[in-house]
Amino acid sequence: MKSTLRLLVLFVFAVAVSSCVSKKKYLELQTKKESELKKANELLMKCEDDRNRYSTDLIEARSALSHKQEQITDLKEQLADCKSQRDKTVTQVGDLTVLTQAANNNISQTLAQLESKDKYIHFLQEAKTKADSINLALAINLKGVLKEGLDDNDVEIKVDKTVVFINLSDKMLYQSGSSNLTSKAKEVLGKIAAIIETKPDLEVMIEGYTDNKPISTNCVSDNWDLSVKRATAVVRVLQTDYKIDPNRLIAAGRGEFNALASNDTEEGRATNRRTRIIILPKLNQFYDLLNPANATDK
Repeated sequence: MKSTLRLLVLFVFAVAVSSCVSKKKYLELQTKKESELKKANELLMKCEDDRNRYSTDLIEARSALSHKQEQITDLKEQLADCKSQRDKTVTQVGDLTVLTQAANNNISQTLAQLESKDKYIHFLQEAKTKADSINLALAINLKGVLKEGLDDNDVEIKVDKTVVFINLSDKMLYQSGSSNLTSKAKEVLGKIAAIIETKPDLEVMIEGYTDNKPISTNCVSDNWDLSVKRATAVVRVLQTDYKIDPNRLIAAGRGEFNALASNDTEEGRATNRRTRIIILPKLNQFYDLLNPANATDK
């Protein structure tokens, strides 16, 4: 009995020892498999990233290929257009090589007409150059005689195209709000008349200007009336006092219009209140310039 019991105890001990060894191996195996599974997951994630990158690269490559194909199509169209233009040019050159004698005669006639027009253009250019020289000399003479005793703000002389302009301030020429000339005005007009007298082939236009402030007196109805009266006052002095031929004189009133500066300031209004003397060629001289018969050979 005791022997049997001893054997039973030994059997149970052996089973227990065997069970402990097997559990240890199981745990080691489980740890190993978990490590292998982790590495497999990491490899799988890397493969997923590579696949996404390759997919993006494929899309970009396809887009680039499509763009290149469009460029090739455009180049083919441009090549076809160049060929078409080349064929047209060849045809035109071929047409030019078969010009008839009549066409050659027409070309000769055209060249002769161009030569005639060229002479006329040269004639006009020479006439303009001569007029510019006369105007420049006239402006220099006027500046010379008017530079003494006058403020720079009271007189302005300049050459514009084919005419000479003399702008005179109203405060120097007229009594305030009227067309009555000052003694200083008559002195200045006398100097201008002396220059005008030396150029009998030129006309003289006097233009009166005002600012935009309304005016109405017993003698003056409005700015139009004042500007005309001031222009005629200057004309009368040139004719009566300085014996300028009235056939050469023109009086014009421009009122408050064609202003040089803004009327919103006193300085601007003072600039706009002016009388302008314009020295210009007579109209018949312009007509003579346009006459081709005057374009004689040099």
